[in-house]
Amino acid sequence: MSSETVRGRLTDGELSPQRVAGLVAAVLLAGLVLWGFAFPETQAGRFVAILTDRSTLAATLRLSVPIAFAALGGIFAEKSGVINIGLEGLLIVSAFGGVYMADVTGSVWMGLAAGIVASTLLALLFAVVCIEFRADQIIAGLAIWLIALGLAPFASQVVYGGPNTASVDTVDAIVIPGLSSIPFFGALFSATPFVYLMFGAVAASWWTLNRTSFGRWVNASGENPKALDTAGVNVTRVRYAAVLLSGVLCGFGGAALSLSIGQFVGSGSTMVNGKGFIAIVTYLFGNYNPVGALLSTMLFAGLDALQLTLQARDVFAVPQPLVRTIPYVTVIIVLALFGRTRIPKAAGEHYESGDE
Repeated sequence: MSSETVRGRLTDGELSPQRVAGLVAAVLLAGLVLWGFAFPETQAGRFVAILTDRSTLAATLRLSVPIAFAALGGIFAEKSGVINIGLEGLLIVSAFGGVYMADVTGSVWMGLAAGIVASTLLALLFAVVCIEFRADQIIAGLAIWLIALGLAPFASQVVYGGPNTASVDTVDAIVIPGLSSIPFFGALFSATPFVYLMFGAVAASWWTLNRTSFGRWVNASGENPKALDTAGVNVTRVRYAAVLLSGVLCGFGGAALSLSIGQFVGSGSTMVNGKGFIAIVTYLFGNYNPVGALLSTMLFAGLDALQLTLQARDVFAVPQPLVRTIPYVTVIIVLALFGRTRIPKAAGEHYESGDE
């Protein structure tokens, strides 16, 4: 191959430095896995054993739920033109609301409904501030997060006498006999209802965005709101609906997070602990596609589950604080090598009917 051809392919992006680095990383990872399978008594072998253990997939699915729901909510809001970085705050209030109502009523499902209502009301406040009063969306999103970060632990302090709530009942896993005993993939058939709701929400979100009139309106609202307005569709209503839908989806995620554990933990950055911000990264990496966002979420959640097990079993002679950085460092590397996100053209821009 001539040097001119190589330069041409580099220019066209076929052999870009990012792709070359990605291929090298993939080859190294594949080599590590093969080495681990061939020599199970080595550190590589123990690492592969953890990687392919059913408990790792089970933990990945459990950790994915709040992030995936928040990512879906962020997709609807941002594709409509409203950047909602307050996803973290929506998760926090729904996590507390879910446990509180479950404690009062004794029903996990009433708790889930309460978490959705709490998140949706806070999303409505965000929508009014951003759409009606044209506030800066980034600042408003940060305000929503800070409000929730202070409000939920305060409410827990008032009701329960501390930042952490009392414990409530949790939901049992749905076990499919036979399939649940399959090595590794059996975790897919022995999971909580929240995991299956996550998969259903991803499918429903993809269908809504790609196969319905509302989905086309959401896309047009974020790409060319003037054209949507000219076609006779109220852009403001579409954006309100999209932001409220982000509140509903975050409500599922936050309530599922706390109800899966049976308690809301309000200490420090609360039990949500940055999952809303991680959700933003996952849907950006997934290029605003619900399926892509789910895959990105499972990548991060899988790495998180992996580092938790590596810490517990002390596989590598590496300080635990460094092991805890594995998910974040890996995501940064993957974004640098493969990130190709195109943000909606009108994202963050205010619009009113008649605007030029």
